[in-house]
Amino acid sequence: MARGLYTARKLKNDRQKFRWSDRNYRKRVERLKEKADPLEGSAQARGIVLEKVGIEAKQPNSAIRKCVKIQLIKNGRQVTAFAVGDGAINFIDEHDEVLIEGIGGRMGRSYGDIPGVRFKVIQVNNVSLDEMVRGRKEKPVR
Repeated sequence: MARGLYTARKLKNDRQKFRWSDRNYRKRVERLKEKADPLEGSAQARGIVLEKVGIEAKQPNSAIRKCVKIQLIKNGRQVTAFAVGDGAINFIDEHDEVLIEGIGGRMGRSYGDIPGVRFKVIQVNNVSLDEMVRGRKEKPVR
């Protein structure tokens, strides 16, 4: 009877020990995703525009995707975000405050043919970028 208990405990201890070789378990328990993520696990973040940049699309596409370099307010990290919409980059100027979110795609990696860009701009100075692109709202003068 005691032997069965011993085996059960040994199995449990082994299971706890070998669980660490599971990549997903280790990532979850050590919170590696939140540490690596510039948004620190949140859905959206505010930042200040540092500069506008054009990023060349990956092969076989040939385009210059209009993006902005942003410094996040909450932790000072710099990220690149895509300005979605035709002529959307014209509504964004340096030193504007923007709200960014994940661009969608595979597990926080870059999306589509834009290399190294994981975020998109959704608001400029508290006004929706989409509304400005569609001509429904005007950018506020600061």
